Amino acid sequence: MPYYRAQPEADTSPTKHPSRTKISVGLASQAAAKTSNRLRRPIADWPRIFKTAGAALLLSALTACANIAKVPPGTPANQVISQFGQPTYTCPLDNGGQRLIWSMQPFGQQAWGTNTDAEGRVGPVEQLLTDAHFQVLKSGEWTPEKLLCEFGPPAEKTGVGLPSSIQIVWSWRYMQDGVWYAMMHVYLGRDGERVTRFHPGPDPRYEGDRFWWF
Repeated sequence: MPYYRAQPEADTSPTKHPSRTKISVGLASQAAAKTSNRLRRPIADWPRIFKTAGAALLLSALTACANIAKVPPGTPANQVISQFGQPTYTCPLDNGGQRLIWSMQPFGQQAWGTNTDAEGRVGPVEQLLTDAHFQVLKSGEWTPEKLLCEFGPPAEKTGVGLPSSIQIVWSWRYMQDGVWYAMMHVYLGRDGERVTRFHPGPDPRYEGDRFWWF
């Protein structure tokens, strides 16, 4: 009877290459490290990231609100509100109408306002936070209520000066000369009852970005 030696079965599994395995593991580790580094940005970078995201949101809102300036006079106020949302601030007028203000404060630089008549129809819609419009503060007496009715709520309310003579200051963010990020500071004296003076100044939120391109 012939004797046959059993032959070992051939290994049909894929050939393993240690060097390729090491390379794959290395690439995976590098990818994980890059992802980790993106998540672990320096703390100093996060304010800029948030500011950029906030700017995008404000731009979206600004684009929508800017169209409000195209509303034709005589449009029913209810129709304007239905399209652009509730005003940020309203106050009654002597003619039986209302002052309506849509403001981007405290972070934006724009506010739009209009007056309605007794029948609820809007007049021209105007941008309120401009160098030219702030000049109305040079005439007449301006109380806090009158300020709110003219410009809407300010971005900030602060006090400046020595403890014995602190002046109340309301500040609105706006674009000085239409191009510079600025704040219009309106002083209301020590008692906060009357406007005594006003002047523009740089917006500290953008001071760090003034020379960002260097």
